[in-house]
Amino acid sequence: MKEYVTTDDVEISQIRAQGSGGQHVNKVSTAVHLRFSIKRSKLPDEVKIRLLEMKDRRISKSGVIVIKSQKYRSQEKNIEAGMERLNELISRAFLKEKPRKATRPSQGSKLKRLEAKKKRGESKMLRGKVDY
Repeated sequence: MKEYVTTDDVEISQIRAQGSGGQHVNKVSTAVHLRFSIKRSKLPDEVKIRLLEMKDRRISKSGVIVIKSQKYRSQEKNIEAGMERLNELISRAFLKEKPRKATRPSQGSKLKRLEAKKKRGESKMLRGKVDY
């Protein structure tokens, strides 16, 4: 995968990992928070706009991507994993969505739908009370 961002562009802070793990996890700060400011980055303007418009909980309203990585026991591996996830998120912003072309249902599909509705209505009508 292509690297759009390097560790120089990201603010890295060490934190203690959550969850089980015994004494090691309670005394060593192996988990990391990666903070990447979209607005101050060197990315193209259209990619910045797409990133800011993304509906992702990792992107704050102020335009900062925060990624927490705590999968591994070593800090270096967590930084690598976090950078990989950050670059994956940015690579999705590089892809342009195709504009949707409005289409209309064909005559045959309309007739088929109406026939199915009629058939369903008839079977429901048969379940009703019988009038003698």
